Amino acid sequence: MRVSIWHLVPVLFVIAFAVFPQTPPQPAALTALQNYQAGRNLEAQGLMSEAQVHYNEAIRLSHDEILRNVATPDTFTVMTWAMRRLNRHAEVLSWGQQGLQLFPNEHRLIETMGQSLFFMGDHSRSLSYMQRYVNSVPIGGRAPIAYFFKGEIYRIRQQFHNADIAYTIAVNLQPGLPLWWFRLGSVREAVGDFIHAIEAYERAISLNPNHQEANAGLARSRLHVQTH
Repeated sequence: MRVSIWHLVPVLFVIAFAVFPQTPPQPAALTALQNYQAGRNLEAQGLMSEAQVHYNEAIRLSHDEILRNVATPDTFTVMTWAMRRLNRHAEVLSWGQQGLQLFPNEHRLIETMGQSLFFMGDHSRSLSYMQRYVNSVPIGGRAPIAYFFKGEIYRIRQQFHNADIAYTIAVNLQPGLPLWWFRLGSVREAVGDFIHAIEAYERAISLNPNHQEANAGLARSRLHVQTH
């Protein structure tokens, strides 16, 4: 009996798959931004060693884009963000400046450089950079952080009224961080504004009931109100 070749097609497919098995598709490599975001997620879980791997990869990929002359504003932004998380502050300033020469309106670089200046102890320049950022993009994506760091500098300088203003703007723009509410409560307590200090401390505790410093500040402020 003659067998049509078309009857053999299914058999041939089975043989082909057996001899040449398909390779499963490989997951796409993470971009620089995706590596940075993965690092932030790991760092938030307390896995800093694992986070550092992603931060370094974000830096490597960004540097490669610069070498290939395909850099965008995001290239320098992600690179400096990752360097900032690794406390490579001098490099943040160097690469940030290079990025601004190419992309003068990339204000995210200005804010990140302001952070690094803060951690390097250059509070005057840090304040200048943060003010420069909020002047350019007063409600930009990094504005809450810029206002928080302004508050930190004013608090360290014991300019508590200015600190109150900066922290208040920060928590209004980004209300979900207990540390920021605690800082606001602390500067209000420092100037004797205990009623409003209580409000800020209570917000901090509502976000983190175990915040020891906020609980202590709340107890002090309530005691003062009760006894005066």
